[in-house]
Amino acid sequence: MSARRTIVTEPLTREAFAPFGDVLDTSGAADFEINGGDAKRFHDRGHIDCLAPGRAGLSTVFAVGQSLPYEMSMLERHPLGSQAFIPMQAEPWLVTVAPDEGGKPGMPRAFIAAPGQGVNYHRGTWHGVLTPLGTPARFAVVDWIGEGKNLEEYWLEAPKLVVSQPK
Repeated sequence: MSARRTIVTEPLTREAFAPFGDVLDTSGAADFEINGGDAKRFHDRGHIDCLAPGRAGLSTVFAVGQSLPYEMSMLERHPLGSQAFIPMQAEPWLVTVAPDEGGKPGMPRAFIAAPGQGVNYHRGTWHGVLTPLGTPARFAVVDWIGEGKNLEEYWLEAPKLVVSQPK
């Protein structure tokens, strides 16, 4: 199998994911305490970006579990707003993204989101479909709601095989 067809996963970190969006988690020091000190707030971890005349909406999604290796055949993007996925349980999940190259996705990258990590894709970022690993999973979604077309799909000529990083 050619290297161009295979994508090796990498850990989801703020630095590696920065060109594509924000990592939503509780890593590092909390910004401040709330609720009389019983809770720590990790403030402003992601930027919600919605073009007018739309608005930010909050939804939930239930997705079927998948496994690695995983065959990715389609990427999508949302030109009218950012899109955040926040897991509602502590399980790892697959995050796939690609840079834009002339209106089409470039070479994809694959990240393993650790339990408790969410992502916020920047507006217009090419990304794979929601892919929980193992069991089915629920996610909270924050994205653009409004009139107009906010979904572009790109079907790959040859699917990419996403494999685990060697241990």
